[in-house]
Amino acid sequence: MREKGKKCGQAGFTLTEILIVIVLIGILVGLTVPRYLRTTTRAKATEAKLMLKEAYNLQRAYYYEYDVYAGDLDAIGFEQERLKTEGGNARYRVEIVSVSDTGFVIQATSVIDFDKDGTMNVWTINQEGILTQTVAD
Repeated sequence: MREKGKKCGQAGFTLTEILIVIVLIGILVGLTVPRYLRTTTRAKATEAKLMLKEAYNLQRAYYYEYDVYAGDLDAIGFEQERLKTEGGNARYRVEIVSVSDTGFVIQATSVIDFDKDGTMNVWTINQEGILTQTVAD
């Protein structure tokens, strides 16, 4: 006896089977997208870490030469790459946020909201070379 709606010898999928497959694919995509976003955000944070390490090394070299920490990035020779918002490639703006006789803090603030939640990613480095994510995106 043949199934209703099928001709003899003709194979195919029912609408229910196709809908189940589509729902399963949707669930799998829903599970993987957040992980993908976290992974890409971490990869983009590597840019901030590299720029902060460069600024740290320049600041330390400046200190060894002049016995004080510099108050601006130009003095230490750090060149900020053009930002994405200005047609460049950099996703982070680097700035010296505090300087004293005994230390400094340099900060990298994202100019792009990676996960579109209104919070920008912020990393800092101090005179000890300690990298800290102060605001997670």
